[in-house]
Amino acid sequence: MQLNEKKEYILSRINLAKNKNDALKLNSEFRNYIKELYSEIKKIDDIEEKKKFGKEINDFKSEIKEKIDELISSFEQDSVSSECDPYIFKPSIKVGNSHPLIKLYKEMEKVLINLGFSVVQGPEIELDKYNFEKLNMPYFHPARDMQDTFYVKSPKVLLRSHTSSVQIRSIEKMSMPISIISPGTVYRVDDIDTQHTPMFYQVEGLSVGKKISFANLKFVLITLLKEVFGNQTEVRFRPTYYPYTEPSAAIDMSCPKCGKKGCSVCSRSGWITVLGSGMVHPKVLEDSGVDSEKYTGFAFGLGLNRLAMIYFDMNEIKKFYENDVSIWNQL
Repeated sequence: MQLNEKKEYILSRINLAKNKNDALKLNSEFRNYIKELYSEIKKIDDIEEKKKFGKEINDFKSEIKEKIDELISSFEQDSVSSECDPYIFKPSIKVGNSHPLIKLYKEMEKVLINLGFSVVQGPEIELDKYNFEKLNMPYFHPARDMQDTFYVKSPKVLLRSHTSSVQIRSIEKMSMPISIISPGTVYRVDDIDTQHTPMFYQVEGLSVGKKISFANLKFVLITLLKEVFGNQTEVRFRPTYYPYTEPSAAIDMSCPKCGKKGCSVCSRSGWITVLGSGMVHPKVLEDSGVDSEKYTGFAFGLGLNRLAMIYFDMNEIKKFYENDVSIWNQL
């Protein structure tokens, strides 16, 4: 059989192959046929004719081998895909539920993104200068006492005690104006009780630009709390002190449990403190390379765990870490 006839014969066999076994059988026959051709070439005495026939064999071999290899590969891929069908749903599979902290954060994130904020992340192992010094808290400042903890390498590297460090990093890297939120894990030496753990989640926000005022801060925080807890929520601002903001305000909201009538959740006061906030201190801006005469800004921060306890009506913060799926299904 001439090479052209053999080529047409093998191509027809390739088209008729139904499975991998057919392809492997054809490949075995093809390899035996090539061996026979190489044996035939040894019987040719004429050098030029031998070269010509050798080239024809090599061209034939390369073309057919490629097609048979593709055929075998296609059956192997079909076999792999048939072993696991991701679209098959088995009733025995238990579908999980979102963690309550994630649920609440996503609600807040949606509101803040709609208000023009973007989400940024930063390292949990932080330098002292970002965690304290550039937030107007030098080493001798008394405000560091409750947060001056969990040092990885004393005295300059520690587990961050708030996500305010991400705000400083963002001010240094990003061009003005900026509006960001920085969610994440923070660490402090707190005794474990119904409302405290040494590790918790925090969400902080920052907005810096021209002509930003306290009115902008009030609008953002009132909108956030009303969107998350309902339009009936009342919000009040109380003067307080933070070293990195001036003026500063603690934010209270009306108790969603009793509607300001007084209950155990709000300690009979009708109000619950949920946020800290204020206008960014000019020194914080200047230390980060921003002209405080040209730009102003506001910042706020909240403990997500505490807010989630109120939102989901839970009485113990440690339940967020117990991985009890039955609780998540109830929320």
